[in-house]
Amino acid sequence: MSADITITTPAQLGTDAPGAPPGGRHLGIALFVIAAAQLMVVLDNTITNIALPAIQTDLGMSDANLAWIVNSYALAFGGLMLLGGKAGDLFGRRRLFQVGILVFTLASLLGGLAPNEGLLIGARILQGVGAALAAPSALALITTTFPVGKSRNTAMGVYAGMAGIGATAGLLLGGVLTDVLNWRWVFFVNIPIGLAVLAGTKTLVEAERHPGRLDVPGAITGTGGLIALVYGITRGGEHGWTNGLSLASFATAGVLLAVFLVIQSRAAEPMMPLRLLKDRNRSGSYASMLLLGAGMFATFYFLTLYMQLILGYSAVTTGFAYLPFSIGMATAAGVSSKLVSHMAPRLIAGPGLLVAAAGMFWFATLKADSSYAGHLLPAMLVTGIGLGMSFVPLTLGAVSGVDHQDTGMASALLNTAQQIGGALGLAVLSTISTSAADDKLPQAASALYRGLAVKDFPLVARAGEALTHGYTMAFVAAGVVFLAGVAVMFAAVNAGKQHHAEGAAPLHMG
Repeated sequence: MSADITITTPAQLGTDAPGAPPGGRHLGIALFVIAAAQLMVVLDNTITNIALPAIQTDLGMSDANLAWIVNSYALAFGGLMLLGGKAGDLFGRRRLFQVGILVFTLASLLGGLAPNEGLLIGARILQGVGAALAAPSALALITTTFPVGKSRNTAMGVYAGMAGIGATAGLLLGGVLTDVLNWRWVFFVNIPIGLAVLAGTKTLVEAERHPGRLDVPGAITGTGGLIALVYGITRGGEHGWTNGLSLASFATAGVLLAVFLVIQSRAAEPMMPLRLLKDRNRSGSYASMLLLGAGMFATFYFLTLYMQLILGYSAVTTGFAYLPFSIGMATAAGVSSKLVSHMAPRLIAGPGLLVAAAGMFWFATLKADSSYAGHLLPAMLVTGIGLGMSFVPLTLGAVSGVDHQDTGMASALLNTAQQIGGALGLAVLSTISTSAADDKLPQAASALYRGLAVKDFPLVARAGEALTHGYTMAFVAAGVVFLAGVAVMFAAVNAGKQHHAEGAAPLHMG
């Protein structure tokens, strides 16, 4: 799931172009273009999550491969986001924005037409690449297109609003499209939005370009190492940890990530400046966000499967069922954004992660026949409140005390940590879930579908209980991950209360 909250931080969003247009020069169209692009990128995670069971049934995907529908997008988006931001500086923000939206739109078409899981996962990777090229440029284009003052403040507000709307809209729209049409329309819906955005990009004012060079070796080794690591975890859970390909994947990941760190330490213009990790508050905030992402991505993944496969909810019902989570997160994020001026970040984010962990352990008590009102709804509300309390102080901790030229990079690194953490967490927790379910009933997911097909209701019941056991073990693990985040917050983050400054950095919740 995604829920984006824009908060006020000292982030460097871009420089004002000397030729910034007056208020009357197609500013309405320009605002639509940037807001619609943000909506499309945010929408993509939630709208796809709701369609996962339908995709699995139609394409006959295994549980392990199903997780790649989420992970492939997160790895490409998170792994290439920093490179996309640097490319925008070098080649022009508007140009990279246009290329990113074009890639994302074409990838959505490919995803909707995909006849098998391999092509669908490939399309998701391309969507992540497109998002990584477009997203870093969006805020910079606001600063070059809208004059300082009311029009820019309005643009920032609409941008933030689209981010929040996108999360809930994705859940509801994904449910409606999947139920009324079919899962392919969760991808096709991006096409008219993308074409409209591309048509309107001529109203955007190009940002000033900066000299430099791309860290392509860093991007290849870093992203490749993460993909190899996630693949090794996924394959290890499915085929055994001593499987030759599993071991080869871990070895490849170790080599590539080691080379990545060497490159970052020696490159004149590294993709991930290691100097940003020297401050304990920043490194602690990054580590906490990575752990938060790890638990949160998996939570939505398993809750969606539980509600649709075990409780028999339709896609539409599942979308509406998530509303308490969205309400809890939005409310708590609003409160925490006010508290950061009066309290140290760890005194807000730490308890927030503790509350989120309590929500996970509540989910861990789910049974195959648990009720929505008595069990799911309150647990969602608690978890949403806990996570909403954590995002704002973690973001402020990540950019606190950063040199002005590094604030944009520091903020982008936090989003990267969340996406990468989500991919790694989902790989680990889906492995735990599948192993626990298969211990109760071998090939539990396949058994459920087989039982439904032949109306073998005793088999459906046994498979449902086995899968629920697997999901609850994943929730226990997610709770432990959140507790680890609490420990990191109190051990590493010691910053005092934060003060808002001009500028806004987007925080992608999911």
